[in-house]
This record gives sequence, C-alpha cells and structure tokens, in this order.
Amino acid sequence: MEQLTEFGKVFIFLISGILLVSFTLLLSRVLAPRKPNPIKLSSYECGEEPTGNSWVQFNPRFYVIALVFLLFDVEMIFIFPWATVFGQKALLAASPVWGWLTLVEMFIFVGILLLGLVYVWRRGDLDWIKPEPKLPQVDTAIPKSAYDRINDDTYKTRAFTADLRKEELATEKAPATVTQKPAFKPAFKRIQK
Repeated sequence: MEQLTEFGKVFIFLISGILLVSFTLLLSRVLAPRKPNPIKLSSYECGEEPTGNSWVQFNPRFYVIALVFLLFDVEMIFIFPWATVFGQKALLAASPVWGWLTLVEMFIFVGILLLGLVYVWRRGDLDWIKPEPKLPQVDTAIPKSAYDRINDDTYKTRAFTADLRKEELATEKAPATVTQKPAFKPAFKRIQK
C-alpha cells in the first residue's frame, strides 16, 4: 500500500474522529462522578428558576429562519473551494475560457439560491406575526368620550403588602385566614392533538 487515494485519506480522518470522540465520551463516563440531585436534574433557564412544564408552544418560523441560514451557510462551503480551484493562475493561463465559464456557473448557482430566498420571502415565511391593534366594537349607549375620559385619567395605586391586606380584611370583618403572599403560580398546559 504505497499511496492512499483521496477517499482513503478522508476515510482515515473520519475513523480517527469517531475514535477520538468515542474515547473522550467513554473517559468522561468512567471518571466523572455521578451524584444526581433534584437541582442538577432540573432544566437550566439562564439563571432563572424553572417554572411550569417544558411543553410550550414554539413558533415554527424559527425553524424556517434556521433552515434559510443553513442554506446560505452551506452555499459558502461550495463557494470557497470553487474560488480556490478556479482562481489558480495556471488554470486561467492555460485557457481564459475557464474563468468566464466558472464565473457564469457560480452566478447561476447563487442565482438559484437567491430565487429560493425570494420565494420564501414573497410567500411570507420570513415575516413575523405582528399584532394588529383592533378597537373593540360594542353596541352600547355609552358615548366613546366616556371611555376616553376613563382611559385618560391617572389612578393612584398602593404597593401590595401582606400587612396592608390583613388590615383591609380586618376592617371588612373577613375570616381570620389570610394568605401571606399571592397564591398565583403560572402553569403551562400541554396541548392535546
């Protein structure tokens, strides 16, 4: 075996990569301490306390943006070798037709990708859902100016404290059981399909 082919070199590179990754994963599995606890097993949310269920609705437009990014990222993988191979002075000196042929070829390649981008753009897949403010239409005898006056007024609010709430409940002759803090905890529900 005097000389490896180019495919043989790629094969050796892939095998060595797989062996290196497998060895490091096995080594970490053997050497790493395993002491799970509820904090280590909880999901990490950028320093925030994780609340609710992880099954939340996710806008599928994020996937479209990721796919468009990958499309143009892969395009760069094809453009770099093209530029290095067909940009050689020896190849262009042999026949100047190669320069024009490869330039036209790359314009066609990039043009097809740009047509795909324009198609996705015109279809509206790159547009985010923007809320449209809609005024509610209500059949009532109350004039709109009354609503405007209520909305334009400023109202004084007090900060909520448990002691203040106890005083209010005591003056209202409410039952003696008072919660110390608001008992609302948001929870996400899984959508059944």
